[in-house]
Amino acid sequence: LRAMSKEELKRVSDSKITKSLKKGETIFEEGEKLNGVYCVREGVSKLSKLSANGKDQIVKLASKGQILGQRSVIAEEKVNLTAVAVSDMEVCFIPKDSIVETLQTNPNFTIEVLRHMAHDLKEADDVIVNMSQNSVKQRMAAAFFYLRNTYGEDKNGFLNLVLSREDISNIVGTATESAIRIISEFKKKGLIKTLGKKIGISDEKGLMSVVEEFQ
Repeated sequence: LRAMSKEELKRVSDSKITKSLKKGETIFEEGEKLNGVYCVREGVSKLSKLSANGKDQIVKLASKGQILGQRSVIAEEKVNLTAVAVSDMEVCFIPKDSIVETLQTNPNFTIEVLRHMAHDLKEADDVIVNMSQNSVKQRMAAAFFYLRNTYGEDKNGFLNLVLSREDISNIVGTATESAIRIISEFKKKGLIKTLGKKIGISDEKGLMSVVEEFQ
C-alpha cells in the first residue's frame, strides 16, 4: 500500500472493514471466491492446502502487515488455500474494487504487487526444495529457528508463537505422531525444552547441527 497516493489510500481506508477473529476461526476456505483481500493487523494466520489423503499442509504463516488472498483476487480465481487464525487476530478486509481500480491506474502500485507475489513464489519454491531435499528432523529443527527468528521468545526462552503438535507436523510435512516423537528426541538430547505446548531452543549450536547435517 506504500505505493498508493493519498487519495487512493483514503479510498481504501473508507472502504475497509475491520474484523476480529478468535484463535481457530477460519478467515477463508480453499475453493472460495474472494471479493477482496485481507490485511493482518494483529495476530498470526496459517495458510494450508488440503492434500488428496485429507491431510493439511501448512505452506505459510502470515502475521502483522501481510496480505491474504491477493493472488486469488488479481487472477479472478477461487482461492487455493485455507486461512485459519492460530492466535486471536484483527484483520482488515479491503474490497476487490479498491484494489483492481488502483492496479489499473497506478503503475507503481502494480509493480509493488508484482514484487510481493514474486516473493511469495520464491517462498513456495523454497518450501518445495526443503520438503524434497531435507529430512523430517532437519525440517523440524529449521522450523523452530524460523519461529524464533520471526516471532521471538518470551522471557523464559520459549517461542512466542505457540502451535499445536498437529500444526507443527503440518508445517514440516509429517505425521503428528512423528512430530511428537522427534520433539521428544530433541528434548532428551537437550536441544529444546518444553512446557505444555510451549517449545524453546536450549542448545542453539546443537540444533543448528541437525539443520546442517548431510544425509
